[in-house]
Amino acid sequence: MTRSLRIFYIALFMVTLLALGVWSVRSFMGFSTNADATVLNGRWTKAVETHYDDEFPIKRLGTNLWAALDFKLFNEGRPGVVLGRDQWLYSDEEFHPVVNEELNLQGNYALVEGVRQTLKAKGVQLVMAVVPAKVRLYPEHLGEVKPASIHANLYTDFHQRLAADRIPAPDLLGPLQQAKQNGQQVFLRTDTHWTPQGAEIAANRLAKTIADTYPLSGEPQRFVTEPAETITHKGDLRLFLPLDPLFENLMPKQEPLQKRNTVAAEDQPAGDDALFANTEVPVALIGTSYSANPNWNFVGALKQALNSDVVNYAEDGHGPILPMLSYLKSDAFKNSPPQVLIWEFPERYLPVNNEIGDADPQWVAELKQAGARQQNVAINTKSETPDRAQN
Repeated sequence: MTRSLRIFYIALFMVTLLALGVWSVRSFMGFSTNADATVLNGRWTKAVETHYDDEFPIKRLGTNLWAALDFKLFNEGRPGVVLGRDQWLYSDEEFHPVVNEELNLQGNYALVEGVRQTLKAKGVQLVMAVVPAKVRLYPEHLGEVKPASIHANLYTDFHQRLAADRIPAPDLLGPLQQAKQNGQQVFLRTDTHWTPQGAEIAANRLAKTIADTYPLSGEPQRFVTEPAETITHKGDLRLFLPLDPLFENLMPKQEPLQKRNTVAAEDQPAGDDALFANTEVPVALIGTSYSANPNWNFVGALKQALNSDVVNYAEDGHGPILPMLSYLKSDAFKNSPPQVLIWEFPERYLPVNNEIGDADPQWVAELKQAGARQQNVAINTKSETPDRAQN
């Protein structure tokens, strides 16, 4: 290599480094950290390092390129997503077999019964809202990947167990399927969750069950729901396709989402100050991001359908069990238990070992043991009844 070529390559290398450096520095425009992140405690430095690492051009180029190859050659995304046809995406939690699935199933069934007993001791009626899997509602967009056998009968089995434990659990799958047949989209195409329309359908079905079985005391309170702004929604499942920004054109298209706002009606009848004077909390809601995320307006739909205020204790990103365990240990439950508690529980969480956070493992085990004992009593009683009839 001649001296001129060496100088050229060195210059090209330096220019490339300079260009990458400038590109990286541009990512700090508008960058900020939390107030507690300072140089002295090291959090500011860590935040800067993390941000730089995430925005480094070579890393992004490599990530985008590898994701594009997986997407185009193998029709695959990152672990977490299953690619369907027609730009539909599904959570892989609805497909994969689960380790110790039978043990987890029985443990979660027992825990639900143990929770029911704990609520009953405080005079609270439990109502389950079992959210059907997206793939159960929209199987026509699936490709070659099919759900594992454990998922086939989860929804039906869960309802059968709840019925055996005498826990009200209205069927949400049927009304959602009916709405779909009538042209409504009840789950988002690129997201794990239901649409505001799907959330409203579920809320109406739950409200009917509560009104027919456990009518709320006190005068009703009227709520109204109005359409809000329409946003371009980036579905959470698109995050498992790291094609942005270099290969954004390959991504499933973003979808419009019309948000909704639910507020108390202005024309309330006289005496509103006395509404539910005999109980501080008529209805509470525990659940996952199906309930916690305001984009779906599930809480608002429940308020309107129930003609009642609803206190929301749902949490995003922790599954259905951890928020319930946290609530049972909270001052809110000890001091102001509701008349009815709705537990929103997606079916896909049933066969997994759900996180319990900081909850005492011994206490959780006791809840499961209490639930299992009651279930065994119910099974034995049912098996003895035909014998007695024959005698």
